[in-house]
Amino acid sequence: MNFLDHLEALRWHLVRGTLVIFVFAVAAFIYKEILFDVIIFGPKQPDFITYRILCKLSEKLSIDMCITDIPFTLINTTMAGQFTTHMVAAGVAGLILGFPYLLWEIWRFVKPALTDKERGYTRGIVLSASLLFFCGVAFGYFILSPLSINFLGSYQVSEEVKNAITIDSYISIVTLMTIACGVVFELPILVFFLTKIGIITPKFMRTYRKHAFIVNLIIAALITPSPDVTSQILVAIPLFLLYEFSIFVSVVVAKKEEKLKSE
Repeated sequence: MNFLDHLEALRWHLVRGTLVIFVFAVAAFIYKEILFDVIIFGPKQPDFITYRILCKLSEKLSIDMCITDIPFTLINTTMAGQFTTHMVAAGVAGLILGFPYLLWEIWRFVKPALTDKERGYTRGIVLSASLLFFCGVAFGYFILSPLSINFLGSYQVSEEVKNAITIDSYISIVTLMTIACGVVFELPILVFFLTKIGIITPKFMRTYRKHAFIVNLIIAALITPSPDVTSQILVAIPLFLLYEFSIFVSVVVAKKEEKLKSE
Protein backbone atom coordinates (compact mmCIF):
# COMPACT_ATOMS: atom_id res chain seq x y z
CA MET A 1 0.00 0.00 0.00
CA ASN A 2 1.18 3.50 -0.77
CA PHE A 3 0.85 6.47 1.59
CA LEU A 4 -2.58 7.55 0.30
CA ASP A 5 -3.93 4.00 0.63
CA HIS A 6 -2.77 3.94 4.24
CA LEU A 7 -4.56 7.24 4.87
CA GLU A 8 -7.71 5.87 3.28
CA ALA A 9 -7.57 2.77 5.49
CA LEU A 10 -7.00 4.91 8.59
CA ARG A 11 -9.90 7.15 7.62
CA TRP A 12 -12.35 4.25 7.55
CA HIS A 13 -11.10 2.93 10.89
CA LEU A 14 -11.67 6.37 12.40
CA VAL A 15 -15.07 6.67 10.73
CA ARG A 16 -16.23 3.38 12.28
CA GLY A 17 -14.86 4.40 15.66
CA THR A 18 -16.58 7.78 15.45
CA LEU A 19 -19.85 6.11 14.43
CA VAL A 20 -19.81 3.92 17.55
CA ILE A 21 -19.10 6.97 19.72
CA PHE A 22 -22.02 8.73 18.03
CA VAL A 23 -24.35 5.79 18.79
CA PHE A 24 -23.37 5.88 22.47
CA ALA A 25 -23.81 9.66 22.49
CA VAL A 26 -27.32 9.35 21.05
CA ALA A 27 -28.20 6.76 23.71
CA ALA A 28 -26.86 9.07 26.43
CA PHE A 29 -28.84 11.96 24.94
CA ILE A 30 -32.06 9.94 25.03
CA TYR A 31 -31.62 8.78 28.63
CA LYS A 32 -30.94 12.23 30.01
CA GLU A 33 -32.43 11.43 33.43
CA ILE A 34 -29.74 8.82 34.03
CA LEU A 35 -27.03 10.95 32.44
CA PHE A 36 -27.74 14.06 34.51
CA ASP A 37 -29.73 13.20 37.65
CA VAL A 38 -27.86 9.99 38.46
CA ILE A 39 -24.37 10.41 36.99
CA ILE A 40 -23.43 14.06 36.42
CA PHE A 41 -25.33 15.53 39.37
CA GLY A 42 -24.49 12.58 41.62
CA PRO A 43 -21.40 14.24 43.20
CA LYS A 44 -23.58 17.24 44.09
CA GLN A 45 -25.81 15.16 46.34
CA PRO A 46 -24.85 14.76 50.04
CA ASP A 47 -25.72 11.03 49.87
CA PHE A 48 -23.17 10.39 47.10
CA ILE A 49 -21.17 7.22 47.82
CA THR A 50 -17.86 9.11 48.21
CA TYR A 51 -19.32 11.38 50.89
CA ARG A 52 -20.80 8.40 52.74
CA ILE A 53 -17.43 6.66 52.77
CA LEU A 54 -15.70 9.83 54.00
CA CYS A 55 -18.20 10.12 56.84
CA LYS A 56 -17.53 6.52 57.89
CA LEU A 57 -13.77 7.17 57.76
CA SER A 58 -14.28 10.29 59.86
CA GLU A 59 -15.91 8.23 62.60
CA LYS A 60 -13.17 5.60 62.62
CA LEU A 61 -10.17 7.95 62.31
CA SER A 62 -11.60 10.82 64.35
CA ILE A 63 -10.85 13.21 61.49
CA ASP A 64 -13.41 15.68 60.25
CA MET A 65 -13.91 14.61 56.62
CA CYS A 66 -17.69 14.22 56.67
CA ILE A 67 -19.56 16.20 53.99
CA THR A 68 -23.27 16.61 54.64
CA ASP A 69 -24.13 19.68 52.59
CA ILE A 70 -23.20 21.07 49.15
CA PRO A 71 -24.26 24.72 49.54
CA PHE A 72 -24.74 25.95 46.00
CA THR A 73 -27.39 25.92 43.30
CA LEU A 74 -27.03 25.29 39.58
CA ILE A 75 -28.36 27.86 37.14
CA ASN A 76 -28.69 28.31 33.40
CA THR A 77 -28.03 31.79 32.01
CA THR A 78 -28.60 31.45 28.26
CA MET A 79 -31.62 30.51 26.14
CA ALA A 80 -29.97 27.50 24.51
CA GLY A 81 -27.74 26.74 27.48
CA GLN A 82 -29.45 23.60 28.70
CA PHE A 83 -29.82 22.11 25.24
CA THR A 84 -26.17 22.82 24.39
CA THR A 85 -25.09 21.35 27.71
CA HIS A 86 -27.21 18.28 27.00
CA MET A 87 -25.45 17.73 23.67
CA VAL A 88 -21.95 18.29 25.08
CA ALA A 89 -22.55 15.96 28.03
CA ALA A 90 -23.94 13.27 25.72
CA GLY A 91 -20.90 13.65 23.46
CA VAL A 92 -18.51 13.22 26.39
CA ALA A 93 -20.45 10.17 27.57
CA GLY A 94 -20.28 8.71 24.05
CA LEU A 95 -16.51 9.30 23.92
CA ILE A 96 -15.93 7.58 27.26
CA LEU A 97 -18.16 4.59 26.45
CA GLY A 98 -16.87 4.26 22.88
CA PHE A 99 -13.19 4.64 23.78
CA PRO A 100 -12.43 0.87 23.80
CA TYR A 101 -13.89 0.41 20.31
CA LEU A 102 -12.03 3.45 18.96
CA LEU A 103 -8.83 2.04 20.43
CA TRP A 104 -9.57 -1.33 18.86
CA GLU A 105 -10.04 0.27 15.43
CA ILE A 106 -6.69 2.05 15.75
CA TRP A 107 -5.12 -1.25 16.79
CA ARG A 108 -6.59 -2.95 13.70
CA PHE A 109 -4.91 -0.30 11.57
CA VAL A 110 -1.50 -0.79 13.23
CA LYS A 111 -1.61 -4.59 13.59
CA PRO A 112 -0.78 -5.56 9.94
CA ALA A 113 2.52 -3.66 10.20
CA LEU A 114 3.71 -5.81 13.14
CA THR A 115 5.61 -9.09 13.00
CA ASP A 116 4.19 -12.25 14.52
CA LYS A 117 6.40 -11.82 17.60
CA GLU A 118 5.34 -8.21 18.01
CA ARG A 119 1.67 -9.15 17.72
CA GLY A 120 2.06 -11.76 20.44
CA TYR A 121 4.06 -9.30 22.49
CA THR A 122 1.29 -6.69 22.42
CA ARG A 123 -1.59 -9.13 22.84
CA GLY A 124 -4.22 -7.69 25.16
CA ILE A 125 -3.03 -4.11 24.72
CA VAL A 126 -6.51 -2.84 23.83
CA LEU A 127 -8.10 -4.52 26.86
CA SER A 128 -5.34 -3.25 29.17
CA ALA A 129 -5.53 0.31 27.86
CA SER A 130 -9.33 0.30 28.15
CA LEU A 131 -9.26 -0.99 31.74
CA LEU A 132 -6.68 1.63 32.72
CA PHE A 133 -8.75 4.34 31.07
CA PHE A 134 -11.91 3.33 32.93
CA CYS A 135 -9.99 3.09 36.20
CA GLY A 136 -8.81 6.65 35.64
CA VAL A 137 -12.33 7.80 34.79
CA ALA A 138 -13.64 6.16 37.97
CA PHE A 139 -10.88 7.80 40.02
CA GLY A 140 -11.67 11.21 38.56
CA TYR A 141 -15.42 10.76 39.04
CA PHE A 142 -15.50 9.25 42.53
CA ILE A 143 -12.49 11.01 44.07
CA LEU A 144 -11.43 14.21 42.32
CA SER A 145 -14.85 15.42 41.19
CA PRO A 146 -16.52 15.25 44.63
CA LEU A 147 -13.53 16.90 46.31
CA SER A 148 -13.46 19.67 43.69
CA ILE A 149 -17.22 20.23 43.74
CA ASN A 150 -17.35 20.35 47.54
CA PHE A 151 -14.44 22.78 47.91
CA LEU A 152 -15.09 25.08 44.95
CA GLY A 153 -18.87 25.04 45.40
CA SER A 154 -18.71 25.95 49.10
CA TYR A 155 -15.77 28.38 48.99
CA GLN A 156 -16.69 31.99 49.76
CA VAL A 157 -14.61 35.16 49.93
CA SER A 158 -17.41 36.75 51.96
CA GLU A 159 -20.83 35.90 53.38
CA GLU A 160 -22.18 38.63 51.11
CA VAL A 161 -21.44 36.51 48.03
CA LYS A 162 -23.63 33.48 47.41
CA ASN A 163 -22.63 30.70 45.03
CA ALA A 164 -24.90 30.15 42.04
CA ILE A 165 -22.89 27.98 39.66
CA THR A 166 -23.69 27.85 35.96
CA ILE A 167 -24.44 24.38 34.66
CA ASP A 168 -21.71 24.52 32.02
CA SER A 169 -19.13 25.45 34.66
CA TYR A 170 -20.18 22.52 36.84
CA ILE A 171 -20.11 20.02 33.98
CA SER A 172 -16.73 21.33 32.83
CA ILE A 173 -15.26 20.45 36.23
CA VAL A 174 -16.74 16.93 36.20
CA THR A 175 -15.76 16.13 32.60
CA LEU A 176 -12.28 17.64 32.95
CA MET A 177 -11.52 15.58 36.05
CA THR A 178 -12.83 12.31 34.62
CA ILE A 179 -11.28 12.48 31.15
CA ALA A 180 -7.97 13.92 32.39
CA CYS A 181 -7.61 11.09 34.91
CA GLY A 182 -8.52 8.56 32.23
CA VAL A 183 -5.63 9.86 30.12
CA VAL A 184 -3.18 10.01 33.08
CA PHE A 185 -3.93 6.40 33.96
CA GLU A 186 -2.59 5.36 30.56
CA LEU A 187 0.93 5.88 31.99
CA PRO A 188 1.71 2.13 32.10
CA ILE A 189 0.87 1.86 28.39
CA LEU A 190 3.17 4.79 27.63
CA VAL A 191 5.91 3.17 29.71
CA PHE A 192 5.33 -0.09 27.83
CA PHE A 193 6.14 1.50 24.47
CA LEU A 194 8.94 3.74 25.76
CA THR A 195 10.64 0.71 27.31
CA LYS A 196 10.15 -1.31 24.16
CA ILE A 197 11.94 1.29 22.00
CA GLY A 198 14.67 1.75 24.61
CA ILE A 199 13.97 5.30 25.80
CA ILE A 200 13.46 4.32 29.45
CA THR A 201 14.52 1.33 31.55
CA PRO A 202 13.41 -0.19 34.88
CA LYS A 203 16.68 1.03 36.41
CA PHE A 204 15.91 4.58 35.30
CA MET A 205 12.44 4.47 36.83
CA ARG A 206 13.72 3.00 40.12
CA THR A 207 16.51 5.58 40.32
CA TYR A 208 14.03 8.43 40.04
CA ARG A 209 11.37 6.85 42.26
CA LYS A 210 11.90 9.45 45.01
CA HIS A 211 11.68 12.25 42.47
CA ALA A 212 8.48 10.73 41.09
CA PHE A 213 7.05 10.60 44.62
CA ILE A 214 7.67 14.33 45.05
CA VAL A 215 6.18 15.03 41.61
CA ASN A 216 3.11 12.98 42.54
CA LEU A 217 2.63 15.06 45.68
CA ILE A 218 2.95 18.26 43.64
CA ILE A 219 0.45 16.99 41.07
CA ALA A 220 -1.94 15.98 43.86
CA ALA A 221 -1.64 19.46 45.38
CA LEU A 222 -2.30 21.11 42.01
CA ILE A 223 -5.28 19.04 40.90
CA THR A 224 -6.91 18.89 44.34
CA PRO A 225 -8.70 22.18 45.02
CA SER A 226 -9.12 21.40 48.72
CA PRO A 227 -6.04 22.60 50.68
CA ASP A 228 -6.24 19.93 53.39
CA VAL A 229 -3.54 17.26 53.50
CA THR A 230 -6.01 14.37 53.71
CA SER A 231 -7.53 15.12 50.30
CA GLN A 232 -4.10 15.47 48.72
CA ILE A 233 -2.98 12.13 50.14
CA LEU A 234 -6.13 10.46 48.79
CA VAL A 235 -5.08 11.65 45.33
CA ALA A 236 -1.33 11.05 45.69
CA ILE A 237 -1.55 7.39 46.77
CA PRO A 238 -3.17 6.09 43.52
CA LEU A 239 -0.70 8.13 41.45
CA PHE A 240 2.22 6.58 43.30
CA LEU A 241 0.76 3.07 42.91
CA LEU A 242 0.35 3.79 39.20
CA TYR A 243 4.05 4.67 38.98
CA GLU A 244 5.02 1.46 40.80
CA PHE A 245 2.85 -0.56 38.43
CA SER A 246 4.56 1.18 35.51
CA ILE A 247 7.93 0.02 36.88
CA PHE A 248 6.60 -3.56 36.89
CA VAL A 249 5.46 -3.13 33.27
CA SER A 250 8.89 -1.79 32.32
CA VAL A 251 10.61 -4.79 33.97
CA VAL A 252 8.44 -7.28 32.08
CA VAL A 253 9.01 -5.52 28.75
CA ALA A 254 12.76 -5.22 29.31
CA LYS A 255 13.08 -8.95 30.10
CA LYS A 256 11.15 -9.91 26.98
CA GLU A 257 13.31 -7.58 24.86
CA GLU A 258 16.49 -9.20 26.20
CA LYS A 259 15.05 -12.66 25.49
CA LEU A 260 14.22 -11.66 21.90
CA LYS A 261 17.74 -10.33 21.34
CA SER A 262 19.32 -13.52 22.68
CA GLU A 263 17.31 -15.74 20.31
